Amino acid sequence: MSSGTGGGYWADKALPSVFKHDLLERYLPQFGGMTGARSRDRHVVYLDGYAGEGRYENGAPASAEIALRVAANLGRKPGLTLECFFSEPRAKSYDRLQQVVRQYLAGGVRAHAHRGEVDGILDQVVRRAVGKPLFLFLDPCGLVLPQDRLVDVLAHQRPRSWPPTELLMNFSMMAVWRLGGHVRSPKGNETSLRRFDEVCGGTWWREYFADAVASRGEKGEAEDAIETVAAEYAKRLERRTGMLVHSVPVSHRPDRRAVYRLVFATRSQYGLWVFGDAVARARATWWETLEEREEDDGIFPLMPLQRPDPKEVEARAVPEIARNLAGLLVRSRRPVKLVDHTLEVFGDFYGQVTEPVVRQAVRRLHQQGGTPSDGVGVKTRQITLLPGRLTA
Repeated sequence: MSSGTGGGYWADKALPSVFKHDLLERYLPQFGGMTGARSRDRHVVYLDGYAGEGRYENGAPASAEIALRVAANLGRKPGLTLECFFSEPRAKSYDRLQQVVRQYLAGGVRAHAHRGEVDGILDQVVRRAVGKPLFLFLDPCGLVLPQDRLVDVLAHQRPRSWPPTELLMNFSMMAVWRLGGHVRSPKGNETSLRRFDEVCGGTWWREYFADAVASRGEKGEAEDAIETVAAEYAKRLERRTGMLVHSVPVSHRPDRRAVYRLVFATRSQYGLWVFGDAVARARATWWETLEEREEDDGIFPLMPLQRPDPKEVEARAVPEIARNLAGLLVRSRRPVKLVDHTLEVFGDFYGQVTEPVVRQAVRRLHQQGGTPSDGVGVKTRQITLLPGRLTA
């Protein structure tokens, strides 16, 4: 169950939501288009499990309306349908969500609003998606579904690579922080601890905070424990589902601790590639919004924020990615299709730079004689590198 939102939450989107929604707006159309084109009846199913009101009071689209817009745009392609399901337990938010959904229903979008917790509609959505691609967006204000429940859907009910199943989920770092305090305190709430045990699929997470208490109990150590728990959660989800899992930190400012991590799960290297590109582009939008708001609000922090120069980041990334490509060719000793090796190609720059930077790296390696492939004439992700004289 998610916790409630404050009274001003729906006035306008906060900076973490700017990143999250821009990422969703970039990635969902590509998931729908890529998978829908191959789907048996060109039908894709989408679930927003914590949909809220669907639209902010200033008219900006929230996650539900973003998905509805994507569905409307995809629906203009012959026979392609993105069927949307939304779940929201709070009566006031549900009523406003219904109003938004009805507007798109009138335009021919296939959508359903459910009043209640996501667990009450999840099985229905999974049944609806039999034989169809399925995308799950779980963005609670508090704790997400128990990991055992997610594993049941992802590994047992939807275990195959086709039809594809993907997950984008909010893992709350603030919730981990609060619950870690219960572990450290002799007056900790055991009910809350057990609820988070369910989210994590076991009590393993408590040990990290217990270790902080056993040492010196300093704030920095507790912060380290939060990051470790988030990383371990993603590893366990990956191991239990057999999926590729990657998480992205999201904060109000780059000098602040992450308020949550967006956990992405897929069985497709193609999806992992496109998601990383979307993350890099959403990060750029987040920076632009941050700069605009600081200027509009007259905020002058003691330590002014300096946005990393995108050109400088790309200049560092190109030779690093070229070295990654050369290493792949040496290890494989056969042609390498880039999209089959997403994380190895991007390395530390995954989610930091867009795919055109990889094309620059291919050209660099080609000029160095590392491959006869110059990458001309195909999409970057579809480039296949052949070994060259430096990698033979």
